[in-house]
Amino acid sequence: MKLNVGGLLVHFPYDYIYPEQFSYMLELKNGLDAKGHCVLEMPSGTGKTVSLLSLIVAYMNANPSDVTKLIYCSRTIPEIEKVMEELKKLLAYYEKVGEEIKFVGLCLSSRKNLCLHPEVVKEREGKAVDAKCHSMTASYVRDKNLQNRDSTQLCEFYEKFDSSGRDDALPTGSYNLDDLKALGREKTYCPYFMARWAMKQANFIVYSYHYLLDPKIAEVVSKDIAQNSVVVFDEAHNIDNICIDSMSVKINKRLLERCIQSISLLETEISTLKQADSERLRTEYERLVEGLRQAQEARDNAEILANPVLPDHVLQEAVPGNIRKGEHFVAFMRRFVEYMKTRLRVQHVVQESPAGFLSGKNFIY
Repeated sequence: MKLNVGGLLVHFPYDYIYPEQFSYMLELKNGLDAKGHCVLEMPSGTGKTVSLLSLIVAYMNANPSDVTKLIYCSRTIPEIEKVMEELKKLLAYYEKVGEEIKFVGLCLSSRKNLCLHPEVVKEREGKAVDAKCHSMTASYVRDKNLQNRDSTQLCEFYEKFDSSGRDDALPTGSYNLDDLKALGREKTYCPYFMARWAMKQANFIVYSYHYLLDPKIAEVVSKDIAQNSVVVFDEAHNIDNICIDSMSVKINKRLLERCIQSISLLETEISTLKQADSERLRTEYERLVEGLRQAQEARDNAEILANPVLPDHVLQEAVPGNIRKGEHFVAFMRRFVEYMKTRLRVQHVVQESPAGFLSGKNFIY
């Protein structure tokens, strides 16, 4: 079905449209024309997703210089998949009516939902998946293994993508999570990093609220989004909860125990570095003394120079400042974790909000 919405030709992939859908598209177009913000509401089940996609895709096609990208933020994986399904229907309709539209749409999710590595996918928790992925793809890990010519500890999917995938653009179309994973298997590319890279090329991106609202994630994923993009928040009444969740820290007893273990590992590592630095300094000092003794012996005056011992306080002072700072940091973190353990009630969760943490108040429930 072809519609005239405020002078804009809109392709609608269904044979019937509700009056509410047409009104929705008309108000949306007015908001785009004004280059402002708008809040639109429709009852559940009345087709707001397809209405929104139809209008914005048509607007982007008619005004490519004004709007270059559509960022669609949703909450859950099923909702993301639903949006991608509607986009597939819309693009298929454009093709059916003979309209050529070069449009790339993709969704982005966590490593847990996109990883193909057989060992990493065994992990159930997202943080464990992220940690294992990082242990194979981090730059310092890759440099170390490549120098040792050991590729067994690297991810073949990431290595193949890094070597040739960045020059391989995605073909026109819509890619949901299964499509990205299928393409990754076909090309031996990592679907997660492939989707991250393809965001620069894509005209339509759908991902979780956190990718845009959480500063820690947005700084990595969404910092290069063009200024003339259209941003849609589906189910926008959830934004406040997402913001609170993004800026809050949830701490339980298990997490604190793991923190203590990590701090102990850091203490061991710093002690090892400190000992190595002291031994290196002692060795250099002994070489210097031996060289001076030999020079004195050549002058037949060996009694003047003895072999003094390097005092311990000199060794301590010679330890690099970054190691001393590391000791101070670890000591502070240990005191902080112990403090948090005293605040934690058995079988309860402490949730610290940023304002509550600064004011010394916390919520226990």
